[in-house]
Amino acid sequence: MKKNKIILITVLSIAVLAICLHFYLKATPKDSFKLETTKIEVNKISTTVTATGTIEPIIKVDVGTQVSGIISNIYVDFNSVVKKGQILAELEKTTLQSELRSKELEMKSTKIEFEYQKKNFQRTKGLHNQSLISDIDYETARYTYEKAESTYKKNLSDLVKVKNNLSYATIYSPIDGVVLSRAVEEGQTVAASFSTPTLFTIAKDLTKMQVVANVDEADIGEVKMGQRVTFTVDAYPNDVFDGVVSQVRLESTVTSNVVTYEVIINAPNPTLKLKPGLTANISIFTMEKDNISTLPNKTFSFKPDFEAMKNNGFTVSENLEIAKKLGKNEKEVWEQDGKIIRNKRIVIGSTDGINTEIVSGVSDKDTIILNMKTVDVSEASDKSSAENSPFMPQRPGANKQSAAKK
Repeated sequence: MKKNKIILITVLSIAVLAICLHFYLKATPKDSFKLETTKIEVNKISTTVTATGTIEPIIKVDVGTQVSGIISNIYVDFNSVVKKGQILAELEKTTLQSELRSKELEMKSTKIEFEYQKKNFQRTKGLHNQSLISDIDYETARYTYEKAESTYKKNLSDLVKVKNNLSYATIYSPIDGVVLSRAVEEGQTVAASFSTPTLFTIAKDLTKMQVVANVDEADIGEVKMGQRVTFTVDAYPNDVFDGVVSQVRLESTVTSNVVTYEVIINAPNPTLKLKPGLTANISIFTMEKDNISTLPNKTFSFKPDFEAMKNNGFTVSENLEIAKKLGKNEKEVWEQDGKIIRNKRIVIGSTDGINTEIVSGVSDKDTIILNMKTVDVSEASDKSSAENSPFMPQRPGANKQSAAKK
């Protein structure tokens, strides 16, 4: 009887110990680790600077007039295609023609006077050389001659000016192109007293446009001539247009304490979709590299948990000198070789913020660690049990599917 009691106590003790051990293991589950890894990939990286700008013709000419008057005729309108030398408009010429006739008569009169005084001076000079007339008479004849000559030459100059003014009354196109704007109407008076009034604006070639972009001072240092550009306009949101940086201007513009610099971008426009004045949202590719070996930037921030990895059967081989002596273009990465984890020094190049160019230190066969994830075994088990528990709510049809599988 006593023996049976001892056996019963022993069995109960073992049962209690088993139950305690079960709850202890459940309370302190063993963690396992999953390593996320990657290999070198051949990739393309690029960096861009964004800005906004305005579409403009590469060559745009404001056509004005150098004389005042009334516009008598206009021969072109908005969007008219014109050729160099084509008449665009004419000013009323009556006053200018009257001035021309007056100057011609005045010049004729002064020419007669000049020729007469020239002959008279030549006669006087001959007599003076023979000492037949006094010095005073000779000086008087020379003075009259030179004065007549000066008056004649001045009238010649005035006549040229009046003729030019008359020619300016006819407005010609200075280039081949398209009329973008017309600022006058027939019958309108234009005054050219202090400045040349603009009558027309002509764009030379609308198949070649430019974007005048305003780039922030923080980005202007990366922008260089020859860089590739893509841009969009609101008029055609689904189209992407291409261009090239042709000029980075040195003059700055300050607006509300914001400093920007003008960057000129040449853009072909064969379809004539780009119109002067459109707003362009541009991306300037300041760095582009294709077909290069890259690794995600995430690999450079990985640091292993040495104790946890050793507890899970990994062997960590760390070279302490690598992390201490990293150069400017060097980084530390961790390589997985089966159950062995080791750090390596690599040389990097350009980066786009997501991927980085790898110059040396890693081959395409190396497995590089990105991250280490902790997987809780008990949580996974509890989740599985909960999913199979009969007390948990089941989705409709689940029992039928389970029965069908059986």
